[in-house]
Amino acid sequence: MQTITKYLAVIALILSVQLINAQDTIQKVNNKDKIENLKKIKELIQNEERDFLKAEVEAINIRLDKGDISNVEAEILKKEAAKKRALNIENRLAIVDNKIVLLERNEEGYRINNEEDLSRIGISIGGNDESFAGVKINYKNKPKKYDLRTSSDFVFAFGLNNAIVEGEKLDNSPYKFGGSRFAELGWAWKTRVFKESNFMRFKYGYSFQFNGLKPTDNNYFVQQGNQTVLEEFPEELKKSKLTITNLVFPVHFEFGPSKKTEKDTYFRYSTANQFKIGIGGYGGFNIGARQKLKYEIDGDRKKDKQKQSFNTSSLVYGLSGYVAFDDVALYVKYDLSPIFKDQAIKQNNISIGLRFDMD
Repeated sequence: MQTITKYLAVIALILSVQLINAQDTIQKVNNKDKIENLKKIKELIQNEERDFLKAEVEAINIRLDKGDISNVEAEILKKEAAKKRALNIENRLAIVDNKIVLLERNEEGYRINNEEDLSRIGISIGGNDESFAGVKINYKNKPKKYDLRTSSDFVFAFGLNNAIVEGEKLDNSPYKFGGSRFAELGWAWKTRVFKESNFMRFKYGYSFQFNGLKPTDNNYFVQQGNQTVLEEFPEELKKSKLTITNLVFPVHFEFGPSKKTEKDTYFRYSTANQFKIGIGGYGGFNIGARQKLKYEIDGDRKKDKQKQSFNTSSLVYGLSGYVAFDDVALYVKYDLSPIFKDQAIKQNNISIGLRFDMD
């Protein structure tokens, strides 16, 4: 406990010293440099407001082309947008000009608040072309695109894994139910197929799939030339598991309702709290296979990790689908490619579990 306390004290001291150094760096910037940075900020302000105006005019033109508003209404909206942006520039520049006057009037080291858009301020040690007195202005508040047809999600899935053996029923599988599992991690992009409807989406991306198989009856995998077979292990196994890792590129067509939100300058479709169905498949590469064995000999625990091909298929491809509500889905995938190539009896991997697509 004392050791942990010492470590925490050292960390706190280091952070305190860094904070003091940061404050000293901010204070050491002279008034002349501050004024030059403020002049650069004035230019950034004008460019930002012009970008907003450009986006607003583009959105108005899209609404005009769609027939949502008349030519007269479009001209009125454009004039209102231009007036608002001009006033924004005037007011924001006045704030910066007042700061410049304050700095010119006072001695070195005079500090003022940077109230010009506080939401975009971050500490920058050493300064750069877009910083004021060591305080960086992060211009992330950019105008939204009128129609954003593509979005992206983090994908995570897990569940039960097994194999369909040629000529056998699934309940006669040589692999444990419940003990054999899979996991999937990836990233997916989703693009609206139709311009005026979000009922169908094209979903694509990449994933790492980890398919695990645990043999029954104290068996383990043995590679014999171009064949991989199950044999009984000479000792009592605590664990026997083969994990095959694949890099795949899934493609799905997703169907389902969505909610449309319309604003003056943009609109968006959302599938939050909606039912979705995805149908598609995947293709990719086997990037590794590993067998893990745990057992005991004369009371000594042993752990073996065998990394080799085990004659697993180099190219993998299959079918997959899901039924979802909001971000949670029941997920099924089936490898059309065999688990082991050139095998006397064909085996195909099958998985079922939960899938989470998180924005």
